[in-house]
Amino acid sequence: MTAFWTESDFDDHEQVVFVRDAASGLSGIIAIHSTHLGPAAGGTRLWHYADPASGMRDALRLSRGMSYKNAMAGLPAGGGKAVILADANRTKTPEMLAAFARAVEGLGGQYITAQDVNITQEDMLTIAKYTSHVGGMPDQGGDPGPYTARGVYLGVKAAAKRALGTDDMKGVRVAIQGVGSVGGGTARYLAADGAELILADMNHDRAAALAEELGATTTSTDEILGIEADIVSPNALGAILTERSIAALKTKVVAGGANNQLATGTEGKMLQERGILYAPDYVINAGGIINVLRHIDNAGNDEINARIDRIPHRLEQVWQESESSGETPDVVADKMAQRLIGR
Repeated sequence: MTAFWTESDFDDHEQVVFVRDAASGLSGIIAIHSTHLGPAAGGTRLWHYADPASGMRDALRLSRGMSYKNAMAGLPAGGGKAVILADANRTKTPEMLAAFARAVEGLGGQYITAQDVNITQEDMLTIAKYTSHVGGMPDQGGDPGPYTARGVYLGVKAAAKRALGTDDMKGVRVAIQGVGSVGGGTARYLAADGAELILADMNHDRAAALAEELGATTTSTDEILGIEADIVSPNALGAILTERSIAALKTKVVAGGANNQLATGTEGKMLQERGILYAPDYVINAGGIINVLRHIDNAGNDEINARIDRIPHRLEQVWQESESSGETPDVVADKMAQRLIGR
């Protein structure tokens, strides 16, 4: 593994910890980007990477994204992220989770962990036996997915109003990539509003079942980004907006909950040059972390919903500044977030 401070995604991270427990087989990385606004908060994902350096890059990028997301959501929290470097079978044992939890506890509250890819609510209950520095527990709002989905839905409507001239979703054609907790929840909200949906998921059976439930159609994950649609909503893994995929887009809007959608960070300009409105991912998908971190300032359900309701306003601020300055929405959002975390 190369030194993390030589990685292009290293951004003056305050702390990057490699965690190893030979007895359980745990190898992982905890990246703390900023604690300027409060403890670094962000989920833990378990993933099989081609090499450890890829896991390091993911942790660095995701933790920086959490700093920006938490700041733009108005939360008293900084940004962090953890990745567990899984084998090809994505092996996960209670002993491995316990070792990871002890590493989190050893950071003394500088990092608060939560659910992410391949880490379930049940896994978080195991982790919570060994550290108190966890969010999103059943008594703290539980699964963040539905809250993320609600925020994405509100953001999609805000994007439709700006790019299409209406937030009435009846008849609006939306292509949704990924129909898990976030994409599936977003699809249900949009279907209730009368939107015309095209769904794709790596688990085609899941997409087909949801399509039958909602009266939608399906396509493959390879084709979904090139479908002719008013709005494309990526809600799976990140780095899907590349020079090639952007050239294939037939849409006026990209607005979805996937993290780190821009593959290299330069694709925002490509979208702008094509006249495609982009909703910065960490602004539109903040609903989940708003829920997960409710315990930091003891926010109740009314305040959680009010914070999520402000997502369209924050997006509109980004788009207005983008329009007036000529800078792309992703750059504008980054600058706003950087000011908030004192960078």
